[in-house]
Amino acid sequence: MKRVIILCAIMITSSILSSCTPIVQGAAAVTTVATMSNDRRTMGEILDDKTLYIDLGNLVAKDPMLEGAHINFNVYNQAVLITGEAPNENTLDYLESIVKSKSSKINQLINEVDVMPNSSYLDRAKDGVITVQIETLFLDQEVFHPSHVSVLTERKVVYLMGSVTKREAEHATNVASKAKNVKKVVKLFNYLMVRPAKEIEKDNKRKEAAVKRAELEAKKAELEAKQNELNQQLYELGSD
Repeated sequence: MKRVIILCAIMITSSILSSCTPIVQGAAAVTTVATMSNDRRTMGEILDDKTLYIDLGNLVAKDPMLEGAHINFNVYNQAVLITGEAPNENTLDYLESIVKSKSSKINQLINEVDVMPNSSYLDRAKDGVITVQIETLFLDQEVFHPSHVSVLTERKVVYLMGSVTKREAEHATNVASKAKNVKKVVKLFNYLMVRPAKEIEKDNKRKEAAVKRAELEAKKAELEAKQNELNQQLYELGSD
């Protein structure tokens, strides 16, 4: 019986977990309409990442040479992050070789798998809590959209992936480091020189709409005050 333990999750920024065969923990990133609309990848790139993520999970789960290993994947823009534990160096080397041979589309392979005993289910649950904490913190800031950064936690080490500016990367790192029990934050970003023009335009429109709403609210409050004043005057005249 195989003992390959592959915790698998398709990251959706907010970490939506889905069952598959095998189950894999990581991020093929983004499957909801809301997050897709804010994702900096194209629909084709999102689909490619998800397909590669699933293929790699199936590849590892079905390979008898990887029995006893605990492997996690995260895929973003065809950059593949591998984390987890392997029983020995030979297994680790073999894992990397089959991943490299799987797809010519992989543009970067980051192997963070350690040769050591597998982490416990409790430790993995704690890692999951850290990931959720960070994704929640990402919701409470306005420097970048949460869908721009993918989060994976392994033995309290947090890995961040995504296409961001340097300012966004530093902010994401600072926010992630504030989560409880984080040992270290590793940045694996694809850096952008500037934010996409469509995002800037969208933000400007949002700001303009906010200003107009504020002006309307102020005007409404002014009219209500005048109405109250007139009502008071009418009341006083009626009393006379």
